[in-house]
Amino acid sequence: QVRLVESGGGLVQAGDSLSLSCAASGRTLAMGWFRQAPGKEREFVATINMRAGSTLYADSVKGRFTVSRDNAKNTEYLQMDSLKPEDTAVYYCAARNQPGLRVQAVQYDYWGQGTQVTVSS
Repeated sequence: QVRLVESGGGLVQAGDSLSLSCAASGRTLAMGWFRQAPGKEREFVATINMRAGSTLYADSVKGRFTVSRDNAKNTEYLQMDSLKPEDTAVYYCAARNQPGLRVQAVQYDYWGQGTQVTVSS
């Protein structure tokens, strides 16, 4: 069982930047970020292959968010730039025991507790 611990998040203004991190207690082959706004379903944000470093982004964040990893620390990061009010959500870290970039939440084996990101206009 792998435990995921997120950090970062908070309240920022539109146009600001924010960084999230997620530390895994063990090695995983792929990690990702999802988010869930009030009254909406959880949606895919970004994912990264921990070995190859390849990435995939949702269209809504492409060009503004960057996912990266540090294999030595079993940690992934999400750098969020040019934040918009519609980015407001609880952000969840996720991890898979299989390689490959996946966008569906059901394809992830482990989940973090979530961290709130609020962007004011």
